[in-house]
Amino acid sequence: MIHKAQSGDDEAFLELFQRYEQDLYRMAFVYVKNQDDALDVVQETAYKAFKNIQSLREPRFLKTWLIKIAISCATDLLRKRKNVVYMNQTDMELIGKDNTDVSMTITVKQILESLDEHEKTLVFLKYYSELTFKEIAELKDLPLGTVKTTLYRALEKLRVQMKGADLL
Repeated sequence: MIHKAQSGDDEAFLELFQRYEQDLYRMAFVYVKNQDDALDVVQETAYKAFKNIQSLREPRFLKTWLIKIAISCATDLLRKRKNVVYMNQTDMELIGKDNTDVSMTITVKQILESLDEHEKTLVFLKYYSELTFKEIAELKDLPLGTVKTTLYRALEKLRVQMKGADLL
């Protein structure tokens, strides 16, 4: 199927892309933090992947190749909108409700935001995209030991901060 897509078969590419579309959307959402921008990132990812499908050397790494493109697109979008802070609809609704513990919701988000982009990416790839350490290392062009160390350090940061906020 990948070879068909690489030879210009639009339908084959579309079928392949749709297999991973949800994973790409989740990855984009982690970065851009709103639905519309995440959808834009997925669309841009589809365009770039279709345009460059011939550059995919190893068909078995299609998913990681697509994720790498999605991360690049999300990062580009964030760079363009660096000084703009968006509040999503859920946050807006929570602020207006008296019976919701807004501080708890904000605290969890703040704790996750305390990780740097690199750490957040590794946590997402491991626990949301369910990639192995080896796949993450290949995707991010990092040594396997570095991936493990960074991920465990990020998880420890989260544990410490959650204990400090009485969330554990």
